[in-house]
This record gives sequence, C-alpha cells and structure tokens, in this order.
Amino acid sequence: NEALNGGGTLFVKKHPNLKVRVCHGNTLTAAVILHELPQDVKEVFLTGATSKLGRAIALYLCQRKIRVLMLTLSKERFQSIQKEAPKEYHSFLVQVTKYQAAQNCKTWIVGKWITHREQSWAPPGTHFHQFVVPSILPFRRDCTYGELAAMKLPDDVEGLGTCEYSMDRGVVHACHAGGVIHFLEGWTHHEVGAIDVDRIDLVWKAALKHGLKPV
Repeated sequence: NEALNGGGTLFVKKHPNLKVRVCHGNTLTAAVILHELPQDVKEVFLTGATSKLGRAIALYLCQRKIRVLMLTLSKERFQSIQKEAPKEYHSFLVQVTKYQAAQNCKTWIVGKWITHREQSWAPPGTHFHQFVVPSILPFRRDCTYGELAAMKLPDDVEGLGTCEYSMDRGVVHACHAGGVIHFLEGWTHHEVGAIDVDRIDLVWKAALKHGLKPV
C-alpha cells in the first residue's frame, strides 16, 4: 500500500541488509492489463489514473501513441505523471474530471470502484478492464467486463490446496505471479515503490517463458 509503506520502500530503507527480496509484483499486473487491450485501440479511459498501476499504464500507452483520458481532479498529480513521459508524447495524456468525457470511448480501464450511474456514461459495446478490488458489478448488459488481472500457472504445478479470492484452481493474482517470476529469474533488485515502465515487457516475456499464461 503506497499510503502505508510506500509500496514496500519503507522496509528496504529501514533494513538495507535484507537477505530476502521484497516484491510487490505489480509490474506483471500492469503487463497483464496492457496485453488484454485490443491491438488496434487508439484511446482508453482510465480511472484510478494517478495510482501506482494507473501511472504505469498511462505512461506505457502514451509512448505507443494511444490517447489516455486520465480521470483525476488533481492537476498537480496529472502533471507530475505527464512530465515523466518524453515531451513528444505529452499530448497523448489528457486530464479529464468527469465520466462524461468517456461517453465515446469503448475501452475503459477501471482502477477505482464505479457505480451504476458512472458506468452509464460508457457507450454500448464498452469493455471494462479492471484492476480494482473488489471487482466492479456488471450493471450493463450491453457491455462486457474483464476479470481481475491474473495468470494461470503451468499445468505441472502441484500441491495447490486452495483458490485465490474468486480465481479458479491454478490461477493466481498477477501480482503473486510477479513474485514467482522475480524468484525464478533470480533477480536481485527489490520491486518496491513506483513501477518501472521499462520493465513491463521484460517481466511479461519472463512470465510466458516460465509457462504462465494470461487468463
């Protein structure tokens, strides 16, 4: 939790000689959400836009010339993220303050719980991708809803006696899968704090290499 411990940074700063690696796993969460998007997408509407995952998703997409409507009331937080992007991509990040701004956008990435009224602004045929817990309720019959970011473990994995949250057997939250990949790859850095956008594709390829599959 960013507000509680800076996404894990508190632990590594307080204990610089840790013999274990701290890994929030959200780089893989971002990768799973991003690889769900249609290849021909040109614009997305993003809620929870200035959160850890929202920031990473926005920066990744704008550098691929995809317009990101970032829902946030904070001009300061928006501009802070925009400044992180190379200058030539600044125009692809757009601050919006109301759900009405997305009434013509059929790709919503939801990082903050939204009500029936808020969902009603989405046009028919919208797909709701999401990284919010608990999942949003599927109010709209003329829209489709994605599952929480997750990955299926290889078929030869044994000894799983429980299921995670609402997942099927053998399916784990993407952030937990991210911790597994971090270990399997033998990475020695801590994955704490802000997501390193440049590592999103690297972590995704590593997950596929080890036999994990997107759900």
